[in-house]
Amino acid sequence: MRSLIALVACAASLGLVNYSIFAKERLLARGTVVVLELAPVDPRSLMQGDYMALRFRMANDAGAAVRGSAATDGRIVATVDERGVATYRGLHDGTPVASNEVLLRYRVRNGDIKFATNAFFFQEGSGRRYEGARYGELRVAPDGELLLTGLRDKDLRPL
Repeated sequence: MRSLIALVACAASLGLVNYSIFAKERLLARGTVVVLELAPVDPRSLMQGDYMALRFRMANDAGAAVRGSAATDGRIVATVDERGVATYRGLHDGTPVASNEVLLRYRVRNGDIKFATNAFFFQEGSGRRYEGARYGELRVAPDGELLLTGLRDKDLRPL
């Protein structure tokens, strides 16, 4: 009986992991590309290897509104220009978004607003390549779920 329970638990765990992977792969393939401007932050961590700590300017722009709401997680409405750069419009109130707008899911952790991730890891020794990063490239699902896919320079060229 214990073996059966362990087998079912293992199968359920593997099923959940595979579903999560499938969802991320689907977001990579079908998600809308949105570019968010980065805000300055300390770029390196010796303990974790080569990576760039990220903070998005949109978190600063939305800070007062998010901190004024009771929710710790939610969605922001962002306007997307012709280059794909998103700018803060307001907190999502449940109304449909316009064709030039997207929902961006945020989470508040330790008082900070987080989008997708707060770090971009790269191959050891390739840090110079990312020093010019000014934008984060993300894939966005219709429900606002985000996935960081790369960094871009001041001219929006992929790094």
